Amino acid sequence: MKGFTLIELLTVIGIFILLFVIAVSTFRFFEQESELNNSAEQIINVLRLAQNKTLTSEQDIQWGVYFETDKYVLFKGSSYNPLETDNEIHELSKKVKIYEIALAGGGSEAVFERVIGATNQFGKVSLELKTDTSKTKSIYIENSGQVGLTEPLIPPDIARKKDSRHYHFDLGWSIQNATALKFKFLTPEPDQIETVDMINYFNIGKTEFDWSNENMPFIINGFNQVFHIHTHFLDAFNTFLCIHRDRNNGKNNEEALIYIVDGGIEKEIVHYLADADDTVEKGFYVFNSMERQ
Repeated sequence: MKGFTLIELLTVIGIFILLFVIAVSTFRFFEQESELNNSAEQIINVLRLAQNKTLTSEQDIQWGVYFETDKYVLFKGSSYNPLETDNEIHELSKKVKIYEIALAGGGSEAVFERVIGATNQFGKVSLELKTDTSKTKSIYIENSGQVGLTEPLIPPDIARKKDSRHYHFDLGWSIQNATALKFKFLTPEPDQIETVDMINYFNIGKTEFDWSNENMPFIINGFNQVFHIHTHFLDAFNTFLCIHRDRNNGKNNEEALIYIVDGGIEKEIVHYLADADDTVEKGFYVFNSMERQ
């Protein structure tokens, strides 16, 4: 009768041990990858929750997410307060950490805007495995408020016009009955006035307004003056207005005022000063807020 030699038995046992080690290593690899993926998805879900809470005006307040190395916090309000009792703290997996927070403004939080759901704190938050820092995952937060794992085709800071003055205005009143846009350029003297009839730039229900003179710019001191004015929100009670002014590679520094003519009243919305610092002043008829974007 023939049997197995000791060497043959040791060889078979060695193969089984090797296969077992490979199986355990593979399992741990997929387990860690799963931890990384799950952590990223959980952060995305909380960011979307913050945006949804803001859009639905829950408690009539903004919501945001604050990031630290080992946790992230869902909070209410325009900025993170660590002492707020309503903060919802989410601990990261012990195997994962946040190694990079690259948000516009240099902060560690993303806060969403009411009504439109956008955020000024766009950028990315990146995770890595503690045991293998080559394994990473990035969550991208776009200026529009969209959140995901796919990097935007055009990074937000490039997609936004760097050569324009871009402002949001919470007017505190509705432009649905407005009749004209009025532009007053203070140089050369006398003032140059440009007027635009607004009626053709509303949609049927007057819940949107969108006008641009990109195809027919105003010409002031020999330079084209291009504006784009549109709404992010419009109803019978309020208006969220956005105004872009193309600076034409720094050539458009003329002092200018923009009015909306409503009920026969010229309501000043914005005053562009004639300086190199892009100084802009809020008009008298912006009852709520003005924010540079």
